[in-house]
Amino acid sequence: MAKSSAPHQLASGRWRIRWTNAAGKRKSATFRSHNDAMSALARARATADEIRKGERVAPPPPVIFDELWAHYRRTKCAAKRSPETDETRMRAHLMPFFGGMPIALVTYELIEEFKAERTHLKPGTVRHLLTLLSSLLKHAQRLGWLVSMPYFDRPKVGKTDFSYLRSGEEIRRLLLAAREDGEDAFMLYLTAIYTGMREGELAALTWDRIDFNQRLITVDVSWNGPTKSDKVRRVPIFNSLLPDLRAWRLRSPPGLVFVNSHGDPLRRYGRIFRERLHRVLDAAEFERPTEGRRSHYITFHDLRHTFASHWMMAGGDVFKLQGLLGHSSIETTMRYAHLSPDAFSGELGRFDSVARIPSRDVQPVVDLRPAGSGLTR
Repeated sequence: MAKSSAPHQLASGRWRIRWTNAAGKRKSATFRSHNDAMSALARARATADEIRKGERVAPPPPVIFDELWAHYRRTKCAAKRSPETDETRMRAHLMPFFGGMPIALVTYELIEEFKAERTHLKPGTVRHLLTLLSSLLKHAQRLGWLVSMPYFDRPKVGKTDFSYLRSGEEIRRLLLAAREDGEDAFMLYLTAIYTGMREGELAALTWDRIDFNQRLITVDVSWNGPTKSDKVRRVPIFNSLLPDLRAWRLRSPPGLVFVNSHGDPLRRYGRIFRERLHRVLDAAEFERPTEGRRSHYITFHDLRHTFASHWMMAGGDVFKLQGLLGHSSIETTMRYAHLSPDAFSGELGRFDSVARIPSRDVQPVVDLRPAGSGLTR
C-alpha cells in the first residue's frame, strides 16, 4: 500500500495529509477540518492502490487553462496564417473567463455560462470563439492532459451574418469621402470593393501580378505567405476599376501596388485599414452602430462582402463567385446566394425539351349540386 501519514494540524489551524501516489511521488494537501482531511487521505490511498493494480486509469496531470494556451500558442499558432487572431480572441474573451482554471473543470455548464455572457456578440463571433476553445481542448486530449472534452453547441451562422455597403449610393459615398482623404485610400478601397480581395492579399499585391492586356489580377500571396486557401486564383479587372487602376499604375513605382506614407509595405491592422477607414466612414456620414461591439458601419473586410453581395444582386453566378473569392467550399459562398431573388428567373424553361408530355385538356368544373340544397363547396 502507498505510504501515507495521518493528518496533523498546522499552526494555521488547517489539517495536512501526506501520501505517495501510484507513481511513487510524495504528495500533500491541506484541508479546513480533520474529517475532510481523513476523507481525502482515504480516497488518495484507494486511488493509488487501484492504479498500481491496474484497476483504474491514472488521471492526467492537473493542467490549468493558461498552461494549455501557452503550449498551444508555442506549437500550433506559429503554423497558422493569422496567429494574431487567436491571440486577440484569447486576450479579449477566453482568458478572462477560463484563465487560472484547471482544464478538467471546463464543463458543458461552464461553456453555456460563457456563451450566455456573450449574447451581445454576433453569432459568427461566438462561433469563432468556441471553435478556438474546441481546438484547445482537443489539443489537451492529444497530449493526455484531458481524458475527455465536453460536448457543446456552437451558434449557427445565419445567411446575413455579415455587413456590407448595401447600395450603389453607399459605395459612392464611401469612395468620394475616401478620395477627399487621399488617393491611396481611395484606390485601396476601390480595389477591395471591385475585386473582393482580402486585406492581406491587397497588402502583398505587386504590379507584376496585374495584367492589363488580359485584364486579370493573379492572387497567389498574402502578407505572411500563401493565400488563405493556399490556392492561386485570378480576378478580372472589371470596368468599374480599370481606368482608375491604370491611372494609379502611371503614378506608382514598380513593386507593391499599395504602400504606406513612407513607401513601406502595409502592416496588418494598419491605419489605412482601420483608423483612416473609420475617418472616411464618419466623413461620409455613415451612422455608427448603437448596439454591439462594432464601432463603425462596416469594417475593411466588409468591402469583400460588398463585392460578393453586389455580384449576386447583379445576377452573377454563385460558382464563379466561389472562384473569385477563393473559397474552398461552396457552402461558404452560398451565404450570399439569397441576395439574388432572380437567380432562377432565366432557368424556368430549362427542361422544356426534356421528355415533354402533352398537357391534358382541363374541363371546367360543373356544379352538380341541386339549387337550394344548402351544400357549400
